Amino acid sequence: MKKWLIVLAGIMMSFTLAACGSKTVATTNGGKITESAYYSSLKSTSSGKQVLQQMILNKVLEKQYGKDVKSSQVNSEFAKYKKQYGSSFNSVLQQNGMTASQLKDSIRSNLLLKQAVKDNITITDAQLQTQFKSYQPKVTVNEILVSKKTTANKVISELKDGKSFSSLAKKYSTDTATKNKGGRISPFDNTNTTLDSNFKKAAFKLKNGEYTKTPVKTQYGYQIIQMVNHPSKGTWKQHESELKNQIVTSKMSDSNTLHSVVSKVLKKGKVTIQDKDLQNVLSDYLSSSSTKK
Repeated sequence: MKKWLIVLAGIMMSFTLAACGSKTVATTNGGKITESAYYSSLKSTSSGKQVLQQMILNKVLEKQYGKDVKSSQVNSEFAKYKKQYGSSFNSVLQQNGMTASQLKDSIRSNLLLKQAVKDNITITDAQLQTQFKSYQPKVTVNEILVSKKTTANKVISELKDGKSFSSLAKKYSTDTATKNKGGRISPFDNTNTTLDSNFKKAAFKLKNGEYTKTPVKTQYGYQIIQMVNHPSKGTWKQHESELKNQIVTSKMSDSNTLHSVVSKVLKKGKVTIQDKDLQNVLSDYLSSSSTKK
């Protein structure tokens, strides 16, 4: 099963705690556990502190960038995950200890953080031109997946003899999701992280109508790829918006950039920690204290 792909800063947990007091959280024959006792225990743990950090960050991100992240964006990203995992979606959620609602919350948090990164970094023309070197517009391909190289070579031989790619996909492909669709997969560009790198490299070399003349070895077996639509790459100026988005996305995986951006966001958020035991919870991000005793 593919790994869970959402990359988020900190712990993405939908965690709320009512105002602490004497309200009972649980009872046992040895006594009861109150909210105040639970809170006191939780706040002394590293995971409890990380949860507070994330809750604070979510609050200030929502205040500063909430208007820039639409519900439609969240729903679109959510739909992509549902489509990617198909019938396994619910089991993947369970394995990651999440509900659909929590996943949407996490997606929104990630989009808010991405907006903050975009707003707090400078992207130069030189960076855009460098990014353009690896840029590929979205291509549409058909593929046939088989387990043996000899079978792949047989498919290629039959293609050379004039057999249609669609008929051979139905006959030979072991990819049950695409074989009855002529091997068609969803369009992808250079930022795709779900396809094998060898597959993408081979596909991007093809022109419209061409297919790979030798089997492409991937983590799934051997694949034959047919290019359906390979748009012209054009110039970097024509794709400036896409290139900027790709650079911002890459910065989301850079710990130094994230630390710098989160520090700026928190300082702008004028955070005040009321609990004296937690006054240093943001010390890694704030160079000067913004807490009060």
